[in-house]
Order: sequence, then structure tokens, then C-alpha cells
Amino acid sequence: MLRDPVSKEVDNIEEEQLEIQPPVDSRIVASNAIKYTAYVMLLFGFLYFLIAYLAPMLEP
Repeated sequence: MLRDPVSKEVDNIEEEQLEIQPPVDSRIVASNAIKYTAYVMLLFGFLYFLIAYLAPMLEP
């Protein structure tokens, strides 16, 4: 099919998009799991300290 060279219409060409995901290293996943587990344990330890030691001081 011929198109008019004067026409300003742009042909819509759908390009195939490939999702490229980099390979995940299991060591990185393991180290992140350890890191975030340590963060959660520190948070719970701090909350336990607040409840067990500081909360009784606030009572009259």
C-alpha cells in the first residue's frame, strides 16, 4: 500500500518488547535476607527495652 508523501501521519509500528532481567546472584539475596532480619531483630529488641524497662518508670 502506498502512502501519500505529503501526509504527516506517522505509522504506528508496534515493536516487540523483551523483558530482560539480569541474573540474580543467590549470595546477594542471602545477604539481604540476613541484613533485613537483623534490622527486624534490632527493632523488636528496642521495643522490648521500651516496654520492659522504660514503661514501668512512667507509672506514678
